[in-house]
Amino acid sequence: MRIAFLMAPEGVEEIELTRPWQAVLDAGWNPRLVSTGPDRVRAFRHFDKGATFAVDHVLAGDTSEAFDALVLPGGVANPDALRRNEMAVGFTRDFFEAGKPVAAICHAPWTLVEADVVRGRTLTSWPSIATDIRNAGGTWVDEKVHVCRAEPATLITSRKPDDLDAFCGSLVREFAASGTRSGAGRV
Repeated sequence: MRIAFLMAPEGVEEIELTRPWQAVLDAGWNPRLVSTGPDRVRAFRHFDKGATFAVDHVLAGDTSEAFDALVLPGGVANPDALRRNEMAVGFTRDFFEAGKPVAAICHAPWTLVEADVVRGRTLTSWPSIATDIRNAGGTWVDEKVHVCRAEPATLITSRKPDDLDAFCGSLVREFAASGTRSGAGRV
């Protein structure tokens, strides 16, 4: 499976990128770093600069067609930048419209709120995002990971880096199940 990891050029929480990326690799799938900017993405370790990562694909009005699932890593600055980028919001919305699974951690549900895909769904996030989720018509729960299988797409959400084991396990299970249902699931 080809898994898109969507992020802005700066501000992704490093561990919220690297741990799910490794889980996708360990599952035998093909992670692709998709960004709103070219070249490299600058990660952060909370407020300190972290590593940089090469961009595989620059977003330019793309749809979910080339991918089987989407991961939205958090951090504060990353989803804040994505939710202000029409292409990123449209790309995210397209995964839901196509019925493809999406996983989001920490502050990443800000992008989901902007894409108007949380209405009628139950999800978790960093606690300060709870009001935004409720105001967008979603139900917020305080859980390590929450899987919402509302049609048309499965949504896997998690609160914070401490929950990454549960998040990564759930996203691998749900992405695999989705690939089996859709006939995808191949590299």
